[in-house]
Amino acid sequence: MNQDMSIVQLVLGASWIVQAVMALLGAVSIASWAAIFQKLISIKRVRSLNDEFERDFWSGTSLNELFANAAQKPKDSGPMERIFASGMREFQKLRAGRVVDSATLLDGARRAMRASLQREVDVVESHLSFLASVGSVSPYVGLFGTVWGIMHAFTGLAALQVVTLATVAPGIAEALVATALGLFAAIPAVVAYNRFARDIDRVAMKLETFIEEFSNILQRTASAAAATPVAAPAAMAR
Repeated sequence: MNQDMSIVQLVLGASWIVQAVMALLGAVSIASWAAIFQKLISIKRVRSLNDEFERDFWSGTSLNELFANAAQKPKDSGPMERIFASGMREFQKLRAGRVVDSATLLDGARRAMRASLQREVDVVESHLSFLASVGSVSPYVGLFGTVWGIMHAFTGLAALQVVTLATVAPGIAEALVATALGLFAAIPAVVAYNRFARDIDRVAMKLETFIEEFSNILQRTASAAAATPVAAPAAMAR
């Protein structure tokens, strides 16, 4: 392409509406990439914190000690640790309230963990809706700019008596840049959305599995306490 048909010249030569569409798509693309990098970092951190807590959980450390550590650093803990803390907190509250029925204890802890799970998943899924919107809407915004640009180009050609390819090509090329920008914004957003949705499903499944495993431990603890009510609950061995 010669200098007159460069991308910069095509953008500068487009109508103001097409330029506005291009500017909007450019801003959306930048915001989309920012959301992608932020989500990459956050999911990686969630996985790391979950793996670290899971190693500590199955290392044989007492539940009370794990709960004390989680209470000391609530902002630095991961989703799995916060879910564990919510279940332990409810379990201990019920036991402090003289509840001895194991089914009631387990049901209260599970409900607390389920509520915490929903909150954690909502946090991890933040910005996913934005990526989905960018991936679905950007091509149509670019197409609008293209249609408007072609309309504008043909309107300008109406006053010419002789129309050649050299007179038609610049206007059409200017309009097609909007479609290209729309695809440039949409394709990374769609790919990232699919990748993050799969990763978040795996994180949620892992948290669901942990809730079931921890519920089994609490059930054994509650049953043992009901069978021997005089035993001290401080150790809470598994």
